[in-house]
Amino acid sequence: MTGTTRGKAGEKTADERELAAVQAALAAEYAAVYGYGVVGGRISRARRSEAQAAYDAHRARRDALRRGVRDLGGRPPAAAAAYELPFPVPDAAAAARLAAELEDRLAAVYADLVRAAEGARRMDAAAALREAAVRAVRWRGSGVAFPGLVERASAGAPSSSASAPPNAL
Repeated sequence: MTGTTRGKAGEKTADERELAAVQAALAAEYAAVYGYGVVGGRISRARRSEAQAAYDAHRARRDALRRGVRDLGGRPPAAAAAYELPFPVPDAAAAARLAAELEDRLAAVYADLVRAAEGARRMDAAAALREAAVRAVRWRGSGVAFPGLVERASAGAPSSSASAPPNAL
């Protein structure tokens, strides 16, 4: 990385911003893995393989991000034992809405990582953002023009922000 010097007093270096963005993405993937466990328990049989594929993809991203945190000199945080769902999930329709919500939140976090990272990590983050946006469209049936950005204006900060409880989806 090139931006390792500090600017104004108290500002983070580029390396520190990248590590923070990777840790935020890891926290979001922990929540997504948990959330897809809920989705899998309520989704219709016709969409169960789609939910399983997303669950597997998020587990793989989670594992890669844990390695990424260590590669950047950080210590990966542990996942919470449980996460607060954004709304009740009593049936298949709610499970599909939850899956779309998870993907929207992941897109926002990966947009931050694209901004903070360079090189291969930036490319991986862009791919993860794209995958989250595509999955959100499949779950919801519609998309947004700029995944990861529009959601913030209409729904507030993603769950990995400092204002959200650490165990909120």
